[in-house]
Amino acid sequence: MVSIIYILWLRQLKRYFRSRARMIGSIGQPLLFLVALGFGFGPIYQKAGGGDYIQFLAPGIISMGILFTAIFSGIEIIWDKQFGFLKETLVAPVSRFQIMAGRTLGGATVALFQGIIVFFISLGAGFHPTLATLPLALVFAILIAILFTALGTAIASILDDMQGFQLIMNFIVMPIFFLSGSLFPLQGLPKAVELVAYMNPLSYGVDGLRGTLIASSHFGLLHDFAVLSAVALALMGIGGYLFSKIEV
Repeated sequence: MVSIIYILWLRQLKRYFRSRARMIGSIGQPLLFLVALGFGFGPIYQKAGGGDYIQFLAPGIISMGILFTAIFSGIEIIWDKQFGFLKETLVAPVSRFQIMAGRTLGGATVALFQGIIVFFISLGAGFHPTLATLPLALVFAILIAILFTALGTAIASILDDMQGFQLIMNFIVMPIFFLSGSLFPLQGLPKAVELVAYMNPLSYGVDGLRGTLIASSHFGLLHDFAVLSAVALALMGIGGYLFSKIEV
C-alpha cells in the first residue's frame, strides 16, 4: 500500500516541477488579486477602520493559491483516462482507494507548494505574519489542500471531458472562493450570504489561516480545524468510492 501511494505521490510532484509554465502561470491569478485588491482597496479599507488590508487579504490569497491548484488537479485524471495511463494504473494489484489516496496526496502536496510560494510573494507585498504560529498555519494549509484535491478527484471521476470539467470547476470554484471571506470580513453580511459562507468549507480554511497568521479568527481555531478535518475525511471517502467506479 505504501509503495503505490508513494509512487503516485512522486509522479504528481514530477509532473509539477517539470512544467515551468504551469508553476509560473498558477501564481499569476493570486498575484493579480494580491496586488490589485491589496493596493487598490487598501486605502478604502483603512479609512473604514479595518486597518491594513494586505494583512487581512494575504491569508485569503494564500488559500486561493491552494484551492485552485488542488481542485484543478482532477484534470489529470481525465487526461490519464484519455491517454491510457489510468488503465495501466488500475490493473495494478492494489485497491483503487490506495491509487486515489496516492494521487490525492500528490495533488495536495503540489497545492501546498503553491500556497507556500504565494505566502512568500505576500511577504514581498508587505504582509507581516505571526512567526510563532506558522506551524499551525501549515496544518490548516495541508487540510485545505487535501480537502479540495479530494473534491477535484471526486468530480473528475465521474466526468470524461476536460471542457466539461473546467466548466463545472469554474461554476464551483469561483463561488467557493468569493464566498469564503477571503476578500471581505464575514461580520455583518446579509443572512443569505452569511448562510452560504458558513456552509462553505473554505471559509473555515481562510479563517484558520487568518487566525494563525494574524491572530484574527471569526469561528475559532478549534472549530475551523474540526470542520476542515471532518469535510476532508468525508470527501476522501466519497472520492475513493467514485474513483473505484471508474470504467476505462
